[in-house]
Amino acid sequence: MDQCIQRAKEGFRELEQWARHQQPMDLVAAVAIVVLTSFLFVLLSCLRRRKSNTIVLAGLSGSGKTTLFYQLRDGSSHQGTVTSMEPNDDSFVLHSEADKGKGKPVHVVDVPGHSRLRPKIDDYLPQAAGLIFVVDALDFLPNCRAAAEYLYDILTKASVVKKKIPILIVCNKSDKVTAHSTEFIRKQLEKEIDKLRTSRTAISTADITNEYTLGVPGEAFTFSQCVNKITVAGSSALNGEVSQIEQFILEHVKP
Repeated sequence: MDQCIQRAKEGFRELEQWARHQQPMDLVAAVAIVVLTSFLFVLLSCLRRRKSNTIVLAGLSGSGKTTLFYQLRDGSSHQGTVTSMEPNDDSFVLHSEADKGKGKPVHVVDVPGHSRLRPKIDDYLPQAAGLIFVVDALDFLPNCRAAAEYLYDILTKASVVKKKIPILIVCNKSDKVTAHSTEFIRKQLEKEIDKLRTSRTAISTADITNEYTLGVPGEAFTFSQCVNKITVAGSSALNGEVSQIEQFILEHVKP
């Protein structure tokens, strides 16, 4: 708000200097137009800078996004959910916060993970305050390449890079005995993205006009090289172990 006030003051100073060079008969109408224009400009600038409350859930089909969506909203896994063909889109107070009688509504969007439906994510990224990328820690290795490709596409989107959208990689089902650790999943995703980074350089520039280059030339890729803050956490959407996810949301969706 202070920045908006400062910009308004600067606008009025410029208006004063301009007015001194105008004829008296034109001054009233001209001043009215300029004042109104300046006010609208400052107002729109302030509105554009308002912090978003949208959190996007992304990941492959079957990773547990929809279960996580319901767990965050209702505190229930809604067992029996099927693969989403349309985004689950709702604004609500996180269930854990609602129980405490506090919290502000969060707009959460669960984007379908099917390859043909993933482009829907582009409808929500411009408003995103954060992105949660869900992977199946139990069945990770067979899907590692596909998950890395999807994550690579997200990390190189202009809308994600320019806004530096923070990303939480959630290793779902991490409570299972045979689940892979968060550290293992992080390293494997970094390795696969490093391979993709090399192979994608062979694609013509015309095909990647909306992408940004990842990593540092000559060095193996790590998430720490991204302009976005990327963290990795374990969870169990089915059993309600979502505290780290809620913490991420509350950190990035503020009044």
